[in-house]
Order: sequence, then C-alpha cells, then structure tokens
Amino acid sequence: MSHQQLKTLIDPVKKIAYEAGRRIMGIYEQGFSVEEKADSTPLTEADMAAHEAVEAGLRALTPQLPILSEESKPMSFAERADWPTYWLVDPLDGTREFIKRNGEFTVNIALIDDHEPILGVVYAPVIGSLYYAAHGLGAYKRSGLDEPEQIRVREHCPDKMIIAGSRSHQTPEFKNFIAQLDNYEIISMGSALKSCLVAEGTADLYARLGPTSEWDTAAAQVIVEEAGGQMTDTHMQPLRYNTKEELLNPHFLVFGDRSIDWAEYLQ
Repeated sequence: MSHQQLKTLIDPVKKIAYEAGRRIMGIYEQGFSVEEKADSTPLTEADMAAHEAVEAGLRALTPQLPILSEESKPMSFAERADWPTYWLVDPLDGTREFIKRNGEFTVNIALIDDHEPILGVVYAPVIGSLYYAAHGLGAYKRSGLDEPEQIRVREHCPDKMIIAGSRSHQTPEFKNFIAQLDNYEIISMGSALKSCLVAEGTADLYARLGPTSEWDTAAAQVIVEEAGGQMTDTHMQPLRYNTKEELLNPHFLVFGDRSIDWAEYLQ
C-alpha cells in the first residue's frame, strides 16, 4: 500500500477511534455491568459499543477489507490465513482499567499488510490522548484539542531508565527481568499506553513477559516503529501477525535504545 493511500486513511480512522471513544465514555459516565467471557476475561457493554462503532466505520471506509476484532466471533486460522491485508482491532484495550475507572484504557485500530502493521491509531478517551502513525509517515500524538506533534523515542537510555510496567499484569518473569537492571524507575500504566510512553520518549522500556493477544499490540507497534523504536519478541525479532492458529503474542519488549541487547537481561 502506497504512502498516499495510507495518508488518505489516517484521518478517517482517527475519526472512527474518536466515535468509539465517545460511545465508551457515554457508558463509562453512566455506569455499567460486567460479564465474563469464556476465557475468563471481563466484558462490558462498552466493549461491544466500541466494537460496533469501529466495525461499522471500517466497513464503510474499506468494504473490501476483512476486520478481526477482539469482540468478533471466533475465527479459525483457515478462514483468515489468506488475508493479505486486514484491520485488527481491540475496541476497548484495558477493560480491567475501565472497570477500575482509572482512565487507562484505549481504542486500538491497526491495518495489517503481509503480517506486519502499517497503520495504527491508539486513542485514550479519558486522558484525551490520540497516538497515530503509518509506514513512512512518522508517529504523532494529539492531546485534547491541541495540534498534533510528531513524537520520537528516547534513543539513549539515561543512567536511571524509566520502565513502563503493567498495572494489572506484573508476572514473576517481569520481576525477574527488572531484578537484572541496576537503576530504574517504574511507571505503572494500563493498555497500549505503555508502548506509547516509549514511543513518545517518556519511558525507555516496556517489557511484557506475560500473555497478550495480537490486537493488543498491532496499533502501538507501528507507532513505536515510526517513532524510531522497536517492538520485538525475546529473540529481538519484530512481532508478526496472523501467522498461526492462536492469536497470542510471544513475550515482547518495546524500547527506543537499539544499542542495548535487552535480551541479555532475560537470562
């Protein structure tokens, strides 16, 4: 897909994310009930309202492209294996943070082409932050009604590095990992916002050494990469999408300083 085609898509996708966020906020402010899905993860009516808004918006924008959302009906690899290009969506990333009412949840929309994300939008409606990027076009952040600003990772870690950590999912593997580091501070955050902190240079590293799904990472990955950083598995290879039956990610690292072999700290 050409840069011009991607540029044409960015603004409409941002508007779709804003509409999903508007619907989420209507429910967030009124109160909501919580159900449990088959995999024991929580589900609220806001998840479904955002899913419906994103799905309708993307179908109108690109009727020729398939959509895979966290709230879509289950789909086998055989059904999606031949998709060269498709939308990958988490309509409400951070449902646990939504339930806690701490505002650290996002709408994630990514365009995948040949197993890699080429366009991504991450919108945090409570915080009012919108992050977006597309291949070759840079990464940007818009705060509230301010003009968007281009963002970059911090390419050299300071003596005291800043680590973005999960607010709800700190695993023993993560604790072992940070025990290998000398001097650091942890910022706890929910959802894809942790990766966005690295993209904007607020954090130096986000290590996710626990289970996630592909819709959790795709939109943020292209934002991080266009900001000069990397999102890799523990073998330092970029995450890839729709390559297997399960839609689970490997453990992964998000960082700006490429001069450090972060895998060393996994030993």
